[in-house]
Amino acid sequence: MALAVCLLFDRPTDRVLRRLWQRLEDDGVPTLATHTHGRHVPHLSLAVLRSWDLDKVRAALEALPHAGPVTIRFDAVAAFRRGRMSLIPAVTTALAARQERVVEALGATEDELHRHYVPGDWTPHVTVATRVRLEQTPLVLEAAYEILPLTGTLTHAALVDAGTGTVHPLTVVP
Repeated sequence: MALAVCLLFDRPTDRVLRRLWQRLEDDGVPTLATHTHGRHVPHLSLAVLRSWDLDKVRAALEALPHAGPVTIRFDAVAAFRRGRMSLIPAVTTALAARQERVVEALGATEDELHRHYVPGDWTPHVTVATRVRLEQTPLVLEAAYEILPLTGTLTHAALVDAGTGTVHPLTVVP
């Protein structure tokens, strides 16, 4: 599976996103709440590694200076391949630079870093629905636009094993 370097939301934003997941689940739209192991947390991934050594990844990230919380603003919804729909934040230069620092610190090779997380190709997003069928798209848009625009704060960071849902908190916010 994969290991994601994730920024995690403050409690109020986390609650809003989980309520959105629940509303969509109630409408029959699959979300991260029930996807795979069902242990997903609302997050924004800065990097996803396809192969890794947990201790080395943690050490590389915790050697970075603490960058502190970051506030992001969502005002758009995107549909990605394979039926994933996400909230898309405005991309600030600070957010892009943060993502680039993380990837650089990891020293990941092209084989290790998932291709969608290469700086310059990365599209920041927060997944809200998985495997959305075309006829369900209006349900996702309606629910999402009821909470947008949304300003949220990413206050802490973790490494998340996508295969198990195990969250390994980091001592810094890279």
